[in-house]
Amino acid sequence: MTEAATAPWLVVCLCAQWCGTCGQYQSAFDALAKEWPGMAFVWLDVEDEEEALGELDITTFPTVLLGRGTEAMFLGPVLPQPGVLQRMLERFSQGDAQALPPGDEAHALLQRTAAIVQARNTQT
Repeated sequence: MTEAATAPWLVVCLCAQWCGTCGQYQSAFDALAKEWPGMAFVWLDVEDEEEALGELDITTFPTVLLGRGTEAMFLGPVLPQPGVLQRMLERFSQGDAQALPPGDEAHALLQRTAAIVQARNTQT
């Protein structure tokens, strides 16, 4: 198996506290986290982490970043329905999904997000 095939998954919901849709979606996101214990789920407020996230311009919430190891697989808005993300996770976890092209901003965002998660974990 390659390193990418055994690397941990990271599922990040990029949101904003003021966003009503995000607030309604959070419980569904948390429920999915319980259904997928082999993946790390992170709720990340883009305003709280604005400096670390860099020049990211999110125009639609919720936006999801999905990556495995150092490879970003998906970055984009999703419908705030649990079934949408559930189906994405099923598809991507089957191993037939390709990483985003090299140079895509999502790879750097994944690295910065992973650093935020690691810093959070060392604080707890």
